[in-house]
This record gives sequence, C-alpha cells and structure tokens, in this order.
Amino acid sequence: MDVKQHQRFLIPDKSYASIAKREVTRIAEGIGMSANGVGKLNIVVAEMASNLSKHAALGGELLVRVLGAPQPGIEVICLDSGPGMADPSKMQEDGVSTLGTAGEGLGAIKRQSDVFDLYSQQSVGTVILSRIFLNNKTTPGAQAASHYDVGYVLVPKPKETLCGDGLAILEHEKGVYLLALDGLGHGASAHEASQLAVQVFTSSPALLPADALRNIHQSIKRTRGAVGIAANISTRSNRLSYCGIGNIAGKLYGPDGSYGSSSYKNIISYNGILGHNIPTTLNSQELEWGRHRMLILHSDGLKSRWDLSKYQALNRHLPSTIAALLYKDHSRQTDDALVVVCRSKP
Repeated sequence: MDVKQHQRFLIPDKSYASIAKREVTRIAEGIGMSANGVGKLNIVVAEMASNLSKHAALGGELLVRVLGAPQPGIEVICLDSGPGMADPSKMQEDGVSTLGTAGEGLGAIKRQSDVFDLYSQQSVGTVILSRIFLNNKTTPGAQAASHYDVGYVLVPKPKETLCGDGLAILEHEKGVYLLALDGLGHGASAHEASQLAVQVFTSSPALLPADALRNIHQSIKRTRGAVGIAANISTRSNRLSYCGIGNIAGKLYGPDGSYGSSSYKNIISYNGILGHNIPTTLNSQELEWGRHRMLILHSDGLKSRWDLSKYQALNRHLPSTIAALLYKDHSRQTDDALVVVCRSKP
C-alpha cells in the first residue's frame, strides 16, 4: 500500500468551507482527477462542512489524503465531537433531518462516494469517511490477493507540513508486513529519520521483525533517530510476529471480536532509540492471529489510555474509521500522530 500522510483542515465554522474546498480541489487536480471526480469531491467537502456547522457546536476537522495503488484517488474523513446520532442508518436517508432542513447531506455524500463509512454515537460524536477514485478499475489481482483490511491516520503536528511519524504496509501472498514509526521530535528532521527507516524496511521486508529493526538501527545512525514496531502477520501460520523499540504502543484484539477491555494483549517494546541505542539482545515475539483479530499500533501522539469498549459495533466499520475515531478522541494535538489498524478480512 502506498502510504501518504493526511492533510488537516480545521472547520470551526462554515466560513472555512471554501478554503477547504479550494485546497482539496488543488490536491485532486494535482493527481489527475477528472472534472467529474473533482465535482463529486466538492459536493462531499461542502456537505461535510455544512454538517459540522449545523451539528457540531465547536466545529470539527477534515483529514484529506491521496490514495495510491491499487485504487488511486482521494480520501476525506470528517471528524467532530458533537452530540452524535441516535440512528445513523436512518439519518442517511434523504429527507431525514434533526434540524428541519432538506436532509440531503449524508445521502449526498454517500451517493458521490466510491467508498463510504459513517460512525456516529451519542456522547461520542461522528466520523464520516468518503473515498473517490480516479477510476473504478482496480490494479489486476490486487483485491483478490488481499487478505487484510488496513487503515490508518497519519497527521503532522499542528502547524507543521511534514509528519515525523512513518508507516509501511506491504501485503504479499504469505501475509502482511507492517512498520510503525515515530521520528524523534517533529518536523523535517523527524520526517527524515522515519522516511529513511521506511526505505530500509521496504528494501528487505521479509526479515524477522527483530532483524528488521537491527537493520534500521544501523542505517539511520546519522539521523535524529526513531522508535518503532515491525510486525509480520502470516496468513499460512496464523501468527503475528513483532518487535518494538521505544515509546510506541500496540494492542492485539480478539478472537471474539468484542473489543472489550479484557479482550486484548499489549504489544510490548524494548527500551531504546533506533539509530542511537538498542539492546544487545533483540527477539521477535509471537502471538496467535486469526479471524476477528485486530491489531492497533500508534505513536505517542495518541494518549495511551483509550478503550475500544466505549464504541458500539466497531466490527461493522472500516479500519480507517476506527483509526480516525481514536485520533479524534485521544490525539494529544501537540505532536505528530499515527494510528494504524489491521484486521483479517471475513
């Protein structure tokens, strides 16, 4: 998967909608999206901004990223901590409104989207995800070979343009390789460290996770350094193998799919900093993988005290939506933020 960072647009009130539309249009035209696709995207952004101004007293934000192969396009995620909806499915029907308006907003977003997901819960707020592709043709064999749904949120520190966190997602016929990173600090130097680590990892992804981190450690010594977790999920053995260095966290949920507070195992990392100091002895750890299991990894841009049991029916939603929920409710807003969610397809 081609990983791109999200661009963040704060929408404190409806006057900011035109700024967001203009910038999203520029991004879409920059990747060659057709006038028809840009038109759909403008409708999506306008309706999202309108919903924020009507229903979220404190406004909200849009996260926008370019989608790479196998289906290039644009992803827009709308976040708010407003009152939430009692019946999200009903609110997607045209003509249904809580404010006496035309009630076309969510329905319009869904119609324009190639992929649409809506999570809303009273006292939690709302996440709306829309993806619009350049075309509807997938790279041949890409979907057939995919055994996993992987989604993420990757956002720079407020007022920064480059994200110091990094991510690699490499799916193959035997499973999927993941690397979640946090370059020390933020800005250009942190970005340089994390991106060099990603390049090193993707050049030799089949290494055992502990060996992959040793390789990264040797290769980024002239950078600021980073912390990270390397993981390999094997389709054949149904095992998760991982190794972590430093202050980066993870949880493995399952196999009951309940996401309760007692249904996960913590992903434990060694002390150290890649590129500076790591333990002499590093071992990859293994946990059982299988249907209904879900892995969440995140940088310290996310507060550690989060609990999935507060969110209803998460198993019905996309991994990117789950990542966005965690970002919305637990981001520190003082650092780069990475949340990646991986689970097996049904």
